[in-house]
Amino acid sequence: MTSDQAQARYQQQVEELCAASIRAISGEPDLHFRSRRLHRGQQALPLFAPHLQPSLEDDDFASYRGVSDGIALRLLYSDAVLHRELSPVDAVERWLFEFIEQCRVEGSSPNDMPGISSNLRHRFEAWSRQLQEGGAIDSDLGVLLFTIVHMVRSRVTGEPIPEPAEGDIELTRGAIAPFLGHALSGLRRERFDQAAYARHALEICGFASKTLHAAEDAEGRVKKDAANDQRKRHLGLLLDFDAKPALGIASVASGEKTDLIDASYSYQVFSRDYDKVLQGATLARPEVLAKYREQLDRRIALQSINVAQLARRLKVLLSLPLRDRWQDEQEEGRIDGRHLARLITSPNERRLFRSELIESSTDVMASFLIDCSGSMKQHIESTAMLVDVFARALEQAGAETELLGFTTGAWNGGRPRREWLRAGRPENPGRLNETWHIVFKDAETPWRRARRSIAALLKADLFREGIDGEAVEWACGRMLERPVRRRMLFVISDGCPMDGATSQANDEQYLDLHLREVIARIDAAGQVQIFGIGVGLDLSPYYAHCQAVDFTHGLSNHVFQEILGLMAGRTHR
Repeated sequence: MTSDQAQARYQQQVEELCAASIRAISGEPDLHFRSRRLHRGQQALPLFAPHLQPSLEDDDFASYRGVSDGIALRLLYSDAVLHRELSPVDAVERWLFEFIEQCRVEGSSPNDMPGISSNLRHRFEAWSRQLQEGGAIDSDLGVLLFTIVHMVRSRVTGEPIPEPAEGDIELTRGAIAPFLGHALSGLRRERFDQAAYARHALEICGFASKTLHAAEDAEGRVKKDAANDQRKRHLGLLLDFDAKPALGIASVASGEKTDLIDASYSYQVFSRDYDKVLQGATLARPEVLAKYREQLDRRIALQSINVAQLARRLKVLLSLPLRDRWQDEQEEGRIDGRHLARLITSPNERRLFRSELIESSTDVMASFLIDCSGSMKQHIESTAMLVDVFARALEQAGAETELLGFTTGAWNGGRPRREWLRAGRPENPGRLNETWHIVFKDAETPWRRARRSIAALLKADLFREGIDGEAVEWACGRMLERPVRRRMLFVISDGCPMDGATSQANDEQYLDLHLREVIARIDAAGQVQIFGIGVGLDLSPYYAHCQAVDFTHGLSNHVFQEILGLMAGRTHR
Protein backbone atom coordinates (compact mmCIF):
# COMPACT_ATOMS: atom_id res chain seq x y z
CA MET A 1 0.00 0.00 0.00
CA THR A 2 1.40 3.43 -0.93
CA SER A 3 1.73 6.22 1.61
CA ASP A 4 -0.92 8.24 -0.29
CA GLN A 5 -3.34 5.30 -0.09
CA ALA A 6 -2.68 4.85 3.63
CA GLN A 7 -3.20 8.55 4.28
CA ALA A 8 -6.40 8.55 2.24
CA ARG A 9 -7.74 5.57 4.18
CA TYR A 10 -7.01 7.28 7.50
CA GLN A 11 -8.60 10.50 6.24
CA GLN A 12 -11.67 8.49 5.24
CA GLN A 13 -11.97 6.88 8.69
CA VAL A 14 -11.62 10.26 10.42
CA GLU A 15 -14.25 11.81 8.15
CA GLU A 16 -16.70 8.99 8.80
CA LEU A 17 -16.35 9.44 12.56
CA CYS A 18 -16.67 13.23 12.26
CA ALA A 19 -19.73 12.96 10.03
CA ALA A 20 -21.40 10.57 12.49
CA SER A 21 -20.72 12.98 15.35
CA ILE A 22 -22.05 15.96 13.39
CA ARG A 23 -25.22 14.06 12.46
CA ALA A 24 -25.81 13.01 16.08
CA ILE A 25 -25.43 16.51 17.54
CA SER A 26 -27.11 18.51 14.77
CA GLY A 27 -29.96 16.04 14.19
CA GLU A 28 -29.46 16.24 10.40
CA PRO A 29 -29.36 12.69 8.98
CA ASP A 30 -28.16 13.51 5.45
CA LEU A 31 -24.72 14.94 6.27
CA HIS A 32 -21.60 13.30 4.90
CA PHE A 33 -18.13 14.17 3.69
CA ARG A 34 -17.41 14.08 -0.01
CA SER A 35 -14.22 15.35 -1.65
CA ARG A 36 -13.08 16.32 1.86
CA ARG A 37 -16.05 18.69 2.04
CA LEU A 38 -19.16 18.37 4.20
CA HIS A 39 -22.32 17.87 2.12
CA ARG A 40 -26.00 17.94 2.92
CA GLY A 41 -27.31 15.47 0.37
CA GLN A 42 -25.81 16.63 -2.94
CA GLN A 43 -25.13 20.20 -1.76
CA ALA A 44 -21.71 21.20 -0.46
CA LEU A 45 -21.89 23.25 2.74
CA PRO A 46 -19.77 26.37 3.38
CA LEU A 47 -16.35 25.93 4.96
CA PHE A 48 -17.39 28.03 7.99
CA ALA A 49 -14.81 29.62 10.31
CA PRO A 50 -11.05 29.49 9.59
CA HIS A 51 -10.17 27.41 12.63
CA LEU A 52 -12.51 24.64 11.42
CA GLN A 53 -10.15 23.59 8.59
CA PRO A 54 -7.75 20.99 10.08
CA SER A 55 -5.20 18.92 8.19
CA LEU A 56 -3.81 15.45 8.82
CA GLU A 57 -0.25 16.79 8.62
CA ASP A 58 -0.66 19.43 11.33
CA ASP A 59 -3.50 18.34 13.61
CA ASP A 60 -4.29 15.49 15.99
CA PHE A 61 -7.55 13.57 16.23
CA ALA A 62 -8.71 15.71 19.17
CA SER A 63 -8.65 18.70 16.82
CA TYR A 64 -10.91 16.84 14.43
CA ARG A 65 -13.29 16.15 17.31
CA GLY A 66 -13.36 19.86 18.09
CA VAL A 67 -13.97 20.71 14.44
CA SER A 68 -16.89 18.26 14.16
CA ASP A 69 -18.44 19.65 17.36
CA GLY A 70 -18.00 23.21 16.09
CA ILE A 71 -19.65 22.41 12.74
CA ALA A 72 -22.52 20.61 14.47
CA LEU A 73 -23.21 23.58 16.75
CA ARG A 74 -23.06 25.91 13.76
CA LEU A 75 -25.72 23.87 11.96
CA LEU A 76 -27.79 23.65 15.12
CA TYR A 77 -27.73 27.24 16.35
CA SER A 78 -26.97 29.50 13.36
CA ASP A 79 -29.43 30.71 10.71
CA ALA A 80 -27.38 30.30 7.51
CA VAL A 81 -29.65 32.54 5.42
CA LEU A 82 -29.51 35.39 7.92
CA HIS A 83 -25.74 35.01 8.28
CA ARG A 84 -25.27 35.17 4.51
CA GLU A 85 -27.47 38.27 4.22
CA LEU A 86 -25.54 40.13 6.92
CA SER A 87 -22.05 39.00 5.90
CA PRO A 88 -19.87 41.91 4.67
CA VAL A 89 -18.19 41.95 1.26
CA ASP A 90 -14.70 43.08 2.28
CA ALA A 91 -12.37 40.06 2.66
CA VAL A 92 -11.02 41.00 6.08
CA GLU A 93 -14.44 41.93 7.47
CA ARG A 94 -15.97 38.76 6.04
CA TRP A 95 -13.25 36.60 7.57
CA LEU A 96 -13.71 38.20 10.98
CA PHE A 97 -17.53 38.15 10.81
CA GLU A 98 -17.40 34.42 10.09
CA PHE A 99 -15.21 33.81 13.11
CA ILE A 100 -17.33 35.94 15.45
CA GLU A 101 -20.50 34.04 14.50
CA GLN A 102 -18.70 30.76 15.17
CA CYS A 103 -17.77 32.06 18.64
CA ARG A 104 -21.47 32.69 19.29
CA VAL A 105 -22.51 29.11 18.56
CA GLU A 106 -19.52 27.65 20.43
CA GLY A 107 -20.49 29.78 23.42
CA SER A 108 -23.93 28.11 23.29
CA SER A 109 -22.49 24.64 23.89
CA PRO A 110 -24.87 22.53 26.05
CA ASN A 111 -23.91 22.58 29.72
CA ASP A 112 -24.72 18.88 30.09
CA MET A 113 -22.10 17.99 27.44
CA PRO A 114 -18.81 19.33 28.88
CA GLY A 115 -16.79 17.22 26.47
CA ILE A 116 -17.90 19.46 23.59
CA SER A 117 -16.52 22.58 25.30
CA SER A 118 -13.26 20.77 25.97
CA ASN A 119 -12.95 19.69 22.34
CA LEU A 120 -13.71 23.19 21.06
CA ARG A 121 -11.14 24.75 23.37
CA HIS A 122 -8.49 22.23 22.31
CA ARG A 123 -9.08 22.96 18.64
CA PHE A 124 -8.98 26.74 19.05
CA GLU A 125 -5.77 26.63 21.10
CA ALA A 126 -4.12 24.32 18.55
CA TRP A 127 -5.08 26.71 15.75
CA SER A 128 -3.80 29.70 17.74
CA ARG A 129 -0.40 28.01 18.24
CA GLN A 130 -0.16 27.23 14.54
CA LEU A 131 -0.68 30.90 13.70
CA GLN A 132 2.05 31.95 16.12
CA GLU A 133 4.53 29.32 14.96
CA GLY A 134 3.79 29.90 11.29
CA GLY A 135 4.51 33.63 11.39
CA ALA A 136 0.93 34.62 10.60
CA ILE A 137 1.00 37.38 13.21
CA ASP A 138 4.16 39.08 11.93
CA SER A 139 2.17 41.66 9.96
CA ASP A 140 -0.13 44.48 11.07
CA LEU A 141 -3.11 42.56 9.73
CA GLY A 142 -2.03 39.37 11.44
CA VAL A 143 -1.48 40.77 14.90
CA LEU A 144 -4.68 42.85 14.76
CA LEU A 145 -6.91 39.92 13.78
CA PHE A 146 -5.08 37.58 16.14
CA THR A 147 -5.78 39.98 19.01
CA ILE A 148 -9.43 40.55 18.09
CA VAL A 149 -10.28 36.85 17.73
CA HIS A 150 -8.86 36.12 21.18
CA MET A 151 -10.66 39.06 22.76
CA VAL A 152 -13.96 38.08 21.10
CA ARG A 153 -13.77 34.40 21.95
CA SER A 154 -12.80 35.04 25.55
CA ARG A 155 -15.64 37.52 26.04
CA VAL A 156 -18.34 35.41 24.31
CA THR A 157 -17.44 32.00 25.77
CA GLY A 158 -16.23 33.22 29.17
CA GLU A 159 -12.96 31.28 28.80
CA PRO A 160 -9.56 32.86 29.50
CA ILE A 161 -7.20 33.76 26.66
CA PRO A 162 -4.66 30.93 26.15
CA GLU A 163 -1.42 31.70 27.99
CA PRO A 164 0.86 31.33 24.93
CA ALA A 165 -1.11 34.10 23.17
CA GLU A 166 -1.13 36.57 26.07
CA GLY A 167 2.30 38.04 25.38
CA ASP A 168 1.71 38.51 21.65
CA ILE A 169 -1.55 40.39 22.04
CA GLU A 170 -0.85 42.47 25.17
CA LEU A 171 0.18 45.73 23.49
CA THR A 172 -2.43 45.58 20.72
CA ARG A 173 -5.19 44.65 23.15
CA GLY A 174 -4.38 47.65 25.33
CA ALA A 175 -4.54 49.95 22.31
CA ILE A 176 -7.85 48.77 20.87
CA ALA A 177 -9.80 47.79 24.00
CA PRO A 178 -11.26 51.32 24.55
CA PHE A 179 -12.73 51.26 21.03
CA LEU A 180 -14.21 47.75 21.26
CA GLY A 181 -15.45 47.65 24.87
CA HIS A 182 -19.08 48.48 24.02
CA ALA A 183 -19.26 46.04 21.10
CA LEU A 184 -17.64 43.23 23.09
CA SER A 185 -20.13 43.70 25.91
CA GLY A 186 -22.92 43.60 23.34
CA LEU A 187 -21.66 40.31 21.95
CA ARG A 188 -21.82 38.71 25.37
CA ARG A 189 -25.23 40.18 26.14
CA GLU A 190 -26.86 39.33 22.78
CA ARG A 191 -25.24 35.97 22.11
CA PHE A 192 -28.61 34.17 22.02
CA ASP A 193 -30.07 36.59 19.44
CA GLN A 194 -28.23 36.16 16.14
CA ALA A 195 -29.49 39.35 14.47
CA ALA A 196 -28.74 41.57 17.47
CA TYR A 197 -25.37 39.86 17.97
CA ALA A 198 -24.49 40.49 14.32
CA ARG A 199 -24.84 44.27 14.76
CA HIS A 200 -22.07 44.26 17.35
CA ALA A 201 -20.02 41.86 15.22
CA LEU A 202 -20.27 44.20 12.22
CA GLU A 203 -19.13 47.09 14.42
CA ILE A 204 -16.00 45.14 15.32
CA CYS A 205 -15.42 44.14 11.69
CA GLY A 206 -15.76 47.75 10.59
CA PHE A 207 -13.26 48.89 13.23
CA ALA A 208 -10.72 46.30 12.07
CA SER A 209 -11.11 47.34 8.43
CA LYS A 210 -10.80 51.07 9.17
CA THR A 211 -7.74 50.49 11.35
CA LEU A 212 -6.00 48.56 8.59
CA HIS A 213 -6.91 51.10 5.92
CA ALA A 214 -5.59 53.90 8.11
CA ALA A 215 -2.34 52.02 8.57
CA GLU A 216 -2.05 51.51 4.80
CA ASP A 217 -2.66 55.20 4.10
CA ALA A 218 -0.06 56.16 6.66
CA GLU A 219 2.49 53.95 4.92
CA GLY A 220 1.58 55.34 1.49
CA ARG A 221 -0.01 52.20 0.09
CA VAL A 222 -2.14 53.32 -2.80
CA LYS A 223 -3.23 50.17 -4.54
CA LYS A 224 -5.88 48.38 -2.51
CA ASP A 225 -5.55 45.14 -4.51
CA ALA A 226 -1.84 44.98 -3.82
CA ALA A 227 -2.52 45.60 -0.13
CA ASN A 228 -5.03 42.76 -0.03
CA ASP A 229 -2.52 40.43 -1.68
CA GLN A 230 0.08 41.38 0.92
CA ARG A 231 -2.41 40.70 3.72
CA LYS A 232 -3.00 37.22 2.42
CA ARG A 233 0.70 36.48 2.04
CA HIS A 234 1.52 37.63 5.56
CA LEU A 235 -1.42 36.07 7.32
CA GLY A 236 -1.76 32.85 5.34
CA LEU A 237 -5.25 32.17 6.66
CA LEU A 238 -7.67 34.47 4.83
CA LEU A 239 -10.11 31.91 3.62
CA ASP A 240 -11.67 31.60 0.21
CA PHE A 241 -15.08 30.39 1.35
CA ASP A 242 -15.82 28.89 -2.05
CA ALA A 243 -12.59 26.95 -2.36
CA LYS A 244 -12.13 23.25 -1.78
CA PRO A 245 -9.71 22.04 0.89
CA ALA A 246 -6.67 20.01 0.03
CA LEU A 247 -7.15 16.30 -0.54
CA GLY A 248 -5.35 13.45 1.13
CA ILE A 249 -5.21 11.38 -2.08
CA ALA A 250 -5.04 12.30 -5.73
CA SER A 251 -8.53 13.25 -6.86
CA VAL A 252 -10.07 13.03 -10.28
CA ALA A 253 -9.55 16.29 -12.15
CA SER A 254 -13.22 17.18 -12.27
CA GLY A 255 -14.46 20.45 -13.64
CA GLU A 256 -15.30 23.35 -11.38
CA LYS A 257 -18.79 23.82 -12.83
CA THR A 258 -21.25 22.20 -10.46
CA ASP A 259 -24.44 24.10 -11.30
CA LEU A 260 -26.08 21.08 -12.86
CA ILE A 261 -29.57 22.47 -12.48
CA ASP A 262 -28.73 25.33 -14.87
CA ALA A 263 -31.54 25.28 -17.42
CA SER A 264 -29.11 26.28 -20.19
CA TYR A 265 -27.27 22.96 -19.94
CA SER A 266 -28.54 20.26 -22.27
CA TYR A 267 -26.65 17.15 -23.29
CA GLN A 268 -26.84 16.35 -26.98
CA VAL A 269 -25.47 13.73 -29.36
CA PHE A 270 -24.54 14.82 -32.88
CA SER A 271 -25.07 11.35 -34.37
CA ARG A 272 -25.97 7.94 -32.96
CA ASP A 273 -25.66 6.20 -36.32
CA TYR A 274 -22.34 4.59 -35.46
CA ASP A 275 -22.96 3.66 -31.81
CA LYS A 276 -22.67 -0.05 -31.06
CA VAL A 277 -23.49 -2.55 -28.33
CA LEU A 278 -21.00 -5.39 -28.73
CA GLN A 279 -20.61 -8.83 -27.21
CA GLY A 280 -17.22 -9.53 -25.69
CA ALA A 281 -17.00 -12.90 -27.43
CA THR A 282 -17.10 -11.19 -30.85
CA LEU A 283 -14.11 -8.93 -30.22
CA ALA A 284 -11.44 -11.51 -30.99
CA ARG A 285 -11.03 -14.91 -32.64
CA PRO A 286 -11.85 -17.94 -30.44
CA GLU A 287 -8.23 -19.05 -30.26
CA VAL A 288 -7.16 -15.56 -29.12
CA LEU A 289 -9.86 -15.51 -26.45
CA ALA A 290 -8.71 -18.94 -25.28
CA LYS A 291 -5.18 -17.59 -24.91
CA TYR A 292 -6.43 -14.59 -22.94
CA ARG A 293 -8.47 -16.89 -20.71
CA GLU A 294 -5.46 -19.07 -19.91
CA GLN A 295 -3.47 -15.95 -19.05
CA LEU A 296 -6.23 -14.69 -16.77
CA ASP A 297 -6.65 -18.07 -15.03
CA ARG A 298 -2.91 -18.29 -14.32
CA ARG A 299 -2.84 -14.85 -12.72
CA ILE A 300 -5.90 -15.56 -10.59
CA ALA A 301 -4.40 -18.86 -9.41
CA LEU A 302 -1.28 -17.01 -8.24
CA GLN A 303 -3.42 -14.79 -6.02
CA SER A 304 -4.69 -17.78 -3.97
CA ILE A 305 -8.11 -16.17 -3.63
CA ASN A 306 -10.65 -18.26 -1.73
CA VAL A 307 -13.70 -17.76 -3.96
CA ALA A 308 -15.94 -19.95 -1.79
CA GLN A 309 -15.14 -17.90 1.30
CA LEU A 310 -15.76 -14.67 -0.61
CA ALA A 311 -19.11 -16.08 -1.77
CA ARG A 312 -20.11 -16.86 1.82
CA ARG A 313 -19.27 -13.34 2.92
CA LEU A 314 -21.24 -11.90 0.03
CA LYS A 315 -24.18 -14.13 0.91
CA VAL A 316 -24.24 -12.80 4.46
CA LEU A 317 -23.75 -9.23 3.31
CA LEU A 318 -26.37 -9.19 0.56
CA SER A 319 -29.04 -11.56 1.84
CA LEU A 320 -32.49 -10.10 2.37
CA PRO A 321 -35.23 -11.69 4.53
CA LEU A 322 -37.87 -13.40 2.41
CA ARG A 323 -41.24 -14.18 4.01
CA ASP A 324 -41.90 -17.44 2.33
CA ARG A 325 -44.97 -19.15 3.81
CA TRP A 326 -46.81 -20.06 7.05
CA GLN A 327 -46.28 -23.19 9.09
CA ASP A 328 -49.56 -24.37 10.70
CA GLU A 329 -50.37 -26.31 13.89
CA GLN A 330 -47.54 -24.93 16.01
CA GLU A 331 -47.45 -24.75 19.82
CA GLU A 332 -46.38 -21.11 19.75
CA GLY A 333 -46.58 -18.19 17.40
CA ARG A 334 -49.67 -16.34 16.22
CA ILE A 335 -53.12 -17.69 17.05
CA ASP A 336 -54.69 -19.44 14.08
CA GLY A 337 -58.42 -18.59 14.10
CA ARG A 338 -59.22 -21.65 12.01
CA HIS A 339 -58.32 -23.95 14.92
CA LEU A 340 -60.01 -22.17 17.83
CA ALA A 341 -62.84 -24.70 17.80
CA ARG A 342 -60.31 -27.26 19.07
CA LEU A 343 -60.31 -25.52 22.43
CA ILE A 344 -63.86 -26.80 22.93
CA THR A 345 -63.50 -30.25 21.44
CA SER A 346 -60.01 -30.87 22.84
CA PRO A 347 -59.26 -28.54 25.78
CA ASN A 348 -55.71 -29.89 26.11
CA GLU A 349 -54.85 -29.17 22.50
CA ARG A 350 -51.97 -26.71 22.20
CA ARG A 351 -51.35 -26.74 18.45
CA LEU A 352 -53.45 -23.67 17.81
CA PHE A 353 -50.73 -21.38 16.44
CA ARG A 354 -49.03 -20.65 13.17
CA SER A 355 -45.55 -19.22 12.52
CA GLU A 356 -44.16 -17.40 9.52
CA LEU A 357 -41.20 -18.99 7.79
CA ILE A 358 -38.54 -16.40 6.92
CA GLU A 359 -35.71 -17.47 4.64
CA SER A 360 -32.79 -15.48 3.36
CA SER A 361 -32.73 -14.56 -0.31
CA THR A 362 -29.99 -12.88 -2.35
CA ASP A 363 -32.41 -11.04 -4.58
CA VAL A 364 -29.63 -8.76 -5.81
CA MET A 365 -28.03 -7.78 -9.09
CA ALA A 366 -24.47 -6.46 -9.18
CA SER A 367 -23.15 -4.95 -12.40
CA PHE A 368 -19.52 -3.96 -12.99
CA LEU A 369 -19.02 -1.20 -15.57
CA ILE A 370 -15.39 -0.95 -16.67
CA ASP A 371 -13.85 2.18 -18.15
CA CYS A 372 -11.98 1.00 -21.25
CA SER A 373 -10.27 4.32 -21.96
CA GLY A 374 -6.59 4.46 -22.88
CA SER A 375 -5.27 5.21 -19.40
CA MET A 376 -6.93 2.06 -18.02
CA LYS A 377 -4.91 -0.21 -20.28
CA GLN A 378 -2.08 -0.48 -17.75
CA HIS A 379 -4.53 -1.64 -15.05
CA ILE A 380 -6.73 -3.91 -17.11
CA GLU A 381 -5.21 -7.24 -16.06
CA SER A 382 -5.83 -6.53 -12.38
CA THR A 383 -9.29 -5.15 -13.22
CA ALA A 384 -10.18 -8.26 -15.25
CA MET A 385 -9.08 -10.50 -12.38
CA LEU A 386 -11.14 -8.47 -9.92
CA VAL A 387 -14.41 -8.59 -11.86
CA ASP A 388 -13.93 -12.21 -12.86
CA VAL A 389 -13.52 -13.35 -9.25
CA PHE A 390 -16.43 -11.21 -8.09
CA ALA A 391 -18.67 -12.57 -10.85
CA ARG A 392 -17.91 -16.11 -9.71
CA ALA A 393 -18.40 -15.38 -6.01
CA LEU A 394 -21.60 -13.39 -6.52
CA GLU A 395 -23.05 -16.16 -8.65
CA GLN A 396 -22.28 -18.70 -5.90
CA ALA A 397 -23.95 -16.34 -3.42
CA GLY A 398 -27.12 -16.35 -5.52
CA ALA A 399 -26.84 -12.85 -7.03
CA GLU A 400 -27.20 -11.91 -10.68
CA THR A 401 -24.16 -10.28 -12.30
CA GLU A 402 -23.23 -8.38 -15.42
CA LEU A 403 -19.76 -7.37 -16.59
CA LEU A 404 -19.88 -4.41 -18.95
CA GLY A 405 -17.41 -2.03 -20.53
CA PHE A 406 -17.40 1.22 -22.46
CA THR A 407 -15.04 2.85 -24.92
CA THR A 408 -15.25 4.68 -28.25
CA GLY A 409 -15.07 3.35 -31.79
CA ALA A 410 -12.26 5.73 -32.72
CA TRP A 411 -9.85 8.31 -31.40
CA ASN A 412 -10.74 12.00 -31.65
CA GLY A 413 -14.27 11.63 -32.92
CA GLY A 414 -14.26 9.21 -35.78
CA ARG A 415 -17.17 9.28 -38.23
CA PRO A 416 -19.49 11.63 -36.25
CA ARG A 417 -16.76 14.28 -36.19
CA ARG A 418 -16.21 13.94 -39.95
CA GLU A 419 -19.95 14.43 -40.48
CA TRP A 420 -19.82 17.50 -38.28
CA LEU A 421 -16.95 18.93 -40.30
CA ARG A 422 -18.84 18.32 -43.53
CA ALA A 423 -21.88 20.09 -42.04
CA GLY A 424 -19.85 23.27 -41.57
CA ARG A 425 -18.95 22.86 -37.89
CA PRO A 426 -22.22 24.01 -36.29
CA GLU A 427 -21.80 25.35 -32.75
CA ASN A 428 -22.42 23.19 -29.69
CA PRO A 429 -22.82 19.92 -31.59
CA GLY A 430 -22.78 17.72 -28.48
CA ARG A 431 -21.05 14.35 -28.34
CA LEU A 432 -18.87 13.85 -31.44
CA ASN A 433 -17.66 10.27 -31.17
CA GLU A 434 -19.12 6.83 -31.66
CA THR A 435 -19.71 4.90 -28.46
CA TRP A 436 -18.98 1.23 -27.95
CA HIS A 437 -20.85 -0.41 -25.08
CA ILE A 438 -19.56 -3.93 -24.50
CA VAL A 439 -21.28 -6.86 -22.77
CA PHE A 440 -18.62 -9.24 -21.42
CA LYS A 441 -21.21 -11.16 -19.37
CA ASP A 442 -24.96 -10.62 -19.22
CA ALA A 443 -27.27 -11.44 -16.34
CA GLU A 444 -28.68 -14.59 -17.90
CA THR A 445 -25.35 -16.18 -18.80
CA PRO A 446 -23.60 -18.12 -16.01
CA TRP A 447 -19.97 -17.36 -15.35
CA ARG A 448 -18.73 -20.69 -16.73
CA ARG A 449 -20.26 -20.02 -20.14
CA ALA A 450 -19.03 -16.40 -20.15
CA ARG A 451 -15.41 -17.17 -19.25
CA ARG A 452 -13.93 -16.55 -22.70
CA SER A 453 -16.05 -13.48 -23.28
CA ILE A 454 -14.79 -11.97 -20.00
CA ALA A 455 -11.21 -12.60 -21.13
CA ALA A 456 -11.79 -10.19 -24.04
CA LEU A 457 -11.06 -7.45 -21.51
CA LEU A 458 -7.37 -8.18 -22.15
CA LYS A 459 -7.64 -7.10 -25.81
CA ALA A 460 -5.34 -4.07 -25.90
CA ASP A 461 -6.83 -2.21 -28.87
CA LEU A 462 -10.20 -1.76 -27.12
CA PHE A 463 -8.88 1.11 -25.05
CA ARG A 464 -9.55 4.50 -26.60
CA GLU A 465 -11.63 7.29 -25.02
CA GLY A 466 -14.42 7.33 -22.42
CA ILE A 467 -17.91 8.81 -22.42
CA ASP A 468 -18.93 7.85 -18.92
CA GLY A 469 -22.35 9.46 -18.53
CA GLU A 470 -24.01 7.56 -21.37
CA ALA A 471 -22.35 4.32 -20.24
CA VAL A 472 -23.73 4.69 -16.71
CA GLU A 473 -27.21 5.36 -18.13
CA TRP A 474 -26.94 2.28 -20.35
CA ALA A 475 -25.77 0.01 -17.55
CA CYS A 476 -28.50 1.22 -15.19
CA GLY A 477 -31.13 0.80 -17.92
CA ARG A 478 -30.13 -2.84 -18.30
CA MET A 479 -30.40 -3.39 -14.55
CA LEU A 480 -33.86 -1.85 -14.37
CA GLU A 481 -35.10 -4.52 -16.75
CA ARG A 482 -34.28 -7.22 -14.19
CA PRO A 483 -36.95 -8.06 -11.55
CA VAL A 484 -34.70 -7.87 -8.47
CA ARG A 485 -35.11 -6.06 -5.16
CA ARG A 486 -31.64 -4.49 -5.01
CA ARG A 487 -29.43 -3.23 -7.84
CA MET A 488 -25.80 -2.19 -7.46
CA LEU A 489 -23.62 -0.68 -10.18
CA PHE A 490 -19.84 -0.56 -9.65
CA VAL A 491 -18.08 1.83 -12.02
CA ILE A 492 -14.35 1.05 -12.27
CA SER A 493 -12.39 4.00 -13.64
CA ASP A 494 -9.15 5.92 -13.26
CA GLY A 495 -10.26 9.36 -14.33
CA CYS A 496 -12.88 11.72 -15.67
CA PRO A 497 -14.82 11.43 -18.94
CA MET A 498 -12.73 12.40 -21.94
CA ASP A 499 -13.25 12.58 -25.67
CA GLY A 500 -11.00 15.00 -27.51
CA ALA A 501 -13.40 15.87 -30.31
CA THR A 502 -16.34 16.51 -27.98
CA SER A 503 -14.29 18.65 -25.61
CA GLN A 504 -12.88 20.80 -28.44
CA ALA A 505 -16.25 21.48 -30.07
CA ASN A 506 -18.19 22.11 -26.83
CA ASP A 507 -17.42 23.36 -23.36
CA GLU A 508 -14.39 21.45 -22.06
CA GLN A 509 -16.45 20.21 -19.09
CA TYR A 510 -19.32 19.03 -21.30
CA LEU A 511 -18.91 15.30 -20.61
CA ASP A 512 -17.99 15.94 -16.99
CA LEU A 513 -21.26 17.78 -16.37
CA HIS A 514 -23.25 15.06 -18.08
CA LEU A 515 -21.78 12.36 -15.84
CA ARG A 516 -22.60 14.42 -12.75
CA GLU A 517 -26.16 15.01 -13.97
CA VAL A 518 -26.71 11.31 -14.74
CA ILE A 519 -25.44 10.17 -11.33
CA ALA A 520 -27.50 12.80 -9.48
CA ARG A 521 -30.63 11.77 -11.38
CA ILE A 522 -30.14 8.04 -10.75
CA ASP A 523 -29.29 8.61 -7.09
CA ALA A 524 -32.45 10.68 -6.69
CA ALA A 525 -34.59 7.94 -8.27
CA GLY A 526 -33.27 5.43 -5.73
CA GLN A 527 -33.65 2.34 -7.92
CA VAL A 528 -29.92 1.70 -8.45
CA GLN A 529 -27.06 2.18 -6.02
CA ILE A 530 -24.00 3.52 -7.82
CA PHE A 531 -20.51 2.96 -6.41
CA GLY A 532 -17.28 4.36 -7.79
CA ILE A 533 -14.11 2.26 -7.65
CA GLY A 534 -11.22 4.59 -8.38
CA VAL A 535 -8.08 2.93 -9.68
CA GLY A 536 -5.45 4.88 -7.77
CA LEU A 537 -7.74 7.90 -7.74
CA ASP A 538 -10.42 9.45 -5.58
CA LEU A 539 -13.68 9.52 -7.58
CA SER A 540 -15.70 11.30 -4.90
CA PRO A 541 -16.22 14.44 -7.04
CA TYR A 542 -18.61 12.22 -9.01
CA TYR A 543 -19.74 9.34 -6.81
CA ALA A 544 -21.24 9.79 -3.35
CA HIS A 545 -20.15 6.23 -2.47
CA CYS A 546 -16.65 5.42 -3.63
CA GLN A 547 -13.43 3.63 -2.79
CA ALA A 548 -9.94 4.17 -4.15
CA VAL A 549 -8.01 0.95 -4.81
CA ASP A 550 -4.31 0.45 -5.41
CA PHE A 551 -3.23 -1.71 -8.37
CA THR A 552 0.39 -0.52 -8.28
CA HIS A 553 1.59 -3.99 -7.34
CA GLY A 554 -1.24 -5.91 -8.99
CA LEU A 555 -4.41 -7.22 -7.39
CA SER A 556 -4.16 -7.87 -3.66
CA ASN A 557 -6.63 -9.61 -1.37
CA HIS A 558 -7.00 -6.33 0.50
CA VAL A 559 -8.83 -4.87 -2.51
CA PHE A 560 -11.62 -7.42 -2.08
CA GLN A 561 -11.98 -6.38 1.56
CA GLU A 562 -12.26 -2.74 0.53
CA ILE A 563 -15.03 -3.47 -1.96
CA LEU A 564 -16.90 -5.57 0.59
CA GLY A 565 -16.67 -2.58 2.89
CA LEU A 566 -18.05 -0.42 0.08
CA MET A 567 -21.06 -2.73 -0.23
CA ALA A 568 -21.57 -2.64 3.53
CA GLY A 569 -21.45 1.13 3.62
CA ARG A 570 -18.11 1.45 5.43
CA THR A 571 -16.71 3.91 2.94
CA HIS A 572 -16.08 7.50 2.06
CA ARG A 573 -19.29 9.15 0.95
